[in-house]
Amino acid sequence: MKNMGFRWYGDNDPITLQNIRQIPGTTQVVGALFDVPVGEVWPKEKIKHLKDEVEAAGLKLEVIESVNIHDDIKIGLPTRDQYIDNYKQTIRNLAEFGIKVICYNFMPIFDWLRTDLHYQLADGSNDMAFEQAKLADDPQEIIDSTRDGSRGYVLPGWEPERLATIEKLFKDYQGVDEAKLRENMKYFLDAIIPTCEEVGIRMAMHPDDPPRPLFGLPRVYKNAEDMRIIEAMHESPYNGFCICTGSLGENPKNDVPAIIREFVKKDRAPFIHARNIKFMNAQGDFHESAHLSSEGSLDMYEIMKALYDTGFDGYIRPDHGRNIWGEDGVPGYGLYDRALGITYLNGLWESLEKDHA
Repeated sequence: MKNMGFRWYGDNDPITLQNIRQIPGTTQVVGALFDVPVGEVWPKEKIKHLKDEVEAAGLKLEVIESVNIHDDIKIGLPTRDQYIDNYKQTIRNLAEFGIKVICYNFMPIFDWLRTDLHYQLADGSNDMAFEQAKLADDPQEIIDSTRDGSRGYVLPGWEPERLATIEKLFKDYQGVDEAKLRENMKYFLDAIIPTCEEVGIRMAMHPDDPPRPLFGLPRVYKNAEDMRIIEAMHESPYNGFCICTGSLGENPKNDVPAIIREFVKKDRAPFIHARNIKFMNAQGDFHESAHLSSEGSLDMYEIMKALYDTGFDGYIRPDHGRNIWGEDGVPGYGLYDRALGITYLNGLWESLEKDHA
């Protein structure tokens, strides 16, 4: 696949750009700036530094994941207009350096959540898992957990200063139900999509992960029906989706290949996260798995076939992998299992191409 990518966490990532360059079939780095506070404009000089680093390694930087959205926008506070203006300027700045897609999410408080970062597998590897019974119904438990520094919950990508305000965040989101969150999302999209059209950057919204309500907080991207609602909020191919096969696949009712066929055909899916998960029980608890169909609960061949059949030519990357061969870096974002994932996905794609030659 010509636009196969690999997520990179910058200079502090134990995985180097040279490591990524050595993965066969990989041409893209999916990057971001991690030292700019949420809501502030991304400086051009920092974007240029990131792009220059990536290109010096012989790779391309055309997808950013993520430009996070300030909570004031999601809540709908009067201060949101200033944060939206900052977001629009960041879009313009990224466009100057050849960025084509921005991945983002509209999840209240949590980007994604797991109950175990090191779930032990029978083969000696470990990965991330979500078990509903380990999650309290009362958000006060999360508040207490973060206050006393315990590791009861996994809140990835959270800045320490944001964790310190979690109690206030929960209070601020009181009264924000699904309808209100959608209303605030439409306000955001109506403001930024004309800028995206002007500069040629496509927005790719990531699904809620897991795709179910948590702690009474609303979720707006859980399934195909939600996607159609979001699509109708602002009719433009620049208002698009990141189809994360693992996130959507965490609900067994979601037909992931069918979702791909619908939204790729409509030119609404410029970015794909291809990963597998394994259901642990009938209640829908799951853990991440190797990408192979035989290792998980999703049929990755049918997922890749749906992409092939619809003529997908956007950007794709492997997602959460296992910790294998003694690696213990960023949970879900090690080198080895994601590299194996790329090899597997490219192998499926080559097979599809030859079958239809």
